[in-house]
Amino acid sequence: MRSYCVGKGRVIASAQDAAALVEWPRLRGPDTVIAELLRINPEKPEQDLLRYTAEKLTRGCVVAIPTDTLYGLAADPFNLSAVDEIYRVKGRPEARALPILVNSVDMASLMALDVPRNFHRLAETFWPGPLTIVLDASHQVPLKVTANTKRVALRWPKNEVVTRLIREFGGPVTGTSANLSGYPSCSTAEEVMEQLGKRVPLVIDTGDTKASLPSTIIELHGHEWKIGREGAITEAEIDDALGGEGALAR
Repeated sequence: MRSYCVGKGRVIASAQDAAALVEWPRLRGPDTVIAELLRINPEKPEQDLLRYTAEKLTRGCVVAIPTDTLYGLAADPFNLSAVDEIYRVKGRPEARALPILVNSVDMASLMALDVPRNFHRLAETFWPGPLTIVLDASHQVPLKVTANTKRVALRWPKNEVVTRLIREFGGPVTGTSANLSGYPSCSTAEEVMEQLGKRVPLVIDTGDTKASLPSTIIELHGHEWKIGREGAITEAEIDDALGGEGALAR
């Protein structure tokens, strides 16, 4: 039976109770339980705290985590109830795909159908770091995660907490920004709490990411590429890394 995460790790295991998730914020009211704020050392993450966080992910919870740019929402991309919860938490249209965070090039390659040469050149130059690479998704990636596009957005952040959390969890996690859709992105756990404190059970706090820009998004189509969103890495830097080859007009 699929588990559903609500509140501070409480698990609902019936389909009837799961249906109530849609009404969760209204039913809880303004004075009910808010997210647990868990402080983790950003350079030397405590193993027991990572294990605690990974257990939340295993149980279908959505957890706010830091990255090397802004805070994101982590969940198991292969648990469709957890994926549904991300869309509900953010108020995000389901027509928008969810990016996936990895902690190695090998893990990213398993999520892709075909890995073009440019992918390896970009990964070698910019990973771990603030570059999201979009390419054709492997058949194991749930269609819902790709917003029915069969394309997957992959990133390996330069963040020790994310790298070790993925290792502890045993697989990739989602990495969409931890904010309400249409609201400012968050660079601190306090900002996340203000927007999502009554919508997620756990917020990991490693301090201010000190980032003002999101990751850059590059879309690969075989040998050709184009910028989907310019962020912390410039188009000129990407063009230089790829030797000026294969760029499509924006």
